[in-house]
Amino acid sequence: MGNKKISVVVPTFNEEKYVEKLLTTLSWQTIPRTDYEIIIVDGGSVDRTLEICRKYADKIVIQETPTVGGARNDGVKNAEADLVFTTDADCMVTHNLLERIILDFKAYPDVVMVYGVVTPIERSFKNTFLIELNNVFVKILYRFKIYLSVGANTAFRKKPFIIMRGFPAVGAGDDYGLQFRMRKIGRIMFDGGLRVYFSMRRYEKYGFGRSFYEWLYNVFSELLKRRVPPEKRYYRKLY
Repeated sequence: MGNKKISVVVPTFNEEKYVEKLLTTLSWQTIPRTDYEIIIVDGGSVDRTLEICRKYADKIVIQETPTVGGARNDGVKNAEADLVFTTDADCMVTHNLLERIILDFKAYPDVVMVYGVVTPIERSFKNTFLIELNNVFVKILYRFKIYLSVGANTAFRKKPFIIMRGFPAVGAGDDYGLQFRMRKIGRIMFDGGLRVYFSMRRYEKYGFGRSFYEWLYNVFSELLKRRVPPEKRYYRKLY
């Protein structure tokens, strides 16, 4: 391993409208820029995504493994640090997020995975209500050892992650599926102070009900090993 304290993995696919906002917030962290690296895993963008990413990223990896979970795994393979944080290209992070992650893992050596909460970027009443309600459920369920982690705000130790084969390369629910693997090898921790600003654009475009239904359909189809019809599959463009 090198001298990086943490690696950040971001899957991208035609994200020219959003990715620079994320990369800007990742560049304004409270730890020195030399202490962390930004890894972009691109799924074949044909817009200005890569042009923008080259101004900020330390590494740009071409995605080899299908699905967003596969993209995250491709990024981890190229990570230099022992700690890895994953997020999405249309998010933004708080200025002390990486420092807080590092401190969490330092304080709790038995913890193999840490996750936090999300706040909608598009601050309508509906979006705010739905997401904050979800955050409440996340906190309550954590007490019962039910970990509703999201790939947009998850960090983990690289070695246990690799041992447990990383994110499931499935059509949906890869982020939630990770915790089932990681809990077998160590403790999972929820930190409500880890906050990522999350885009609701897909929910606004397709509707919350339809988006949730299709996500749930994909998750249970993967669990039951059923074939998912093409119109219900999650593709790279839906990162």
